[in-house]
Amino acid sequence: MGDERHGKIQERAYRIWEREGGGDPEQHWHRAEAEIDRELSMAAGNAPPREIASTDVLTVEELAMRTGISGKQAQDLIDRLGNDRAAIEQAALGLKGKRRRNPGQGEAK
Repeated sequence: MGDERHGKIQERAYRIWEREGGGDPEQHWHRAEAEIDRELSMAAGNAPPREIASTDVLTVEELAMRTGISGKQAQDLIDRLGNDRAAIEQAALGLKGKRRRNPGQGEAK
């Protein structure tokens, strides 16, 4: 499992680095490590943390999976709201609620 975890972290850190156009590889590694560990914990049946730190970075894929919005909507929120994870998740849940209330309408912009 250690090698598999390491590979996932490495791949995720690289995707973060690409998305941000460079930056501090060590910071990307730590963010990727936290994301992967959280995903592995959730897959093992452990409940996600009740409170989400605003500085905890969220990936497009994770946001879409956790909230039920599209990948495009997830990317738009992350681009617009930056690194404020709590605000991003709150906005995503709002989008999901709007979609439920207006099922005949397509995605926003």
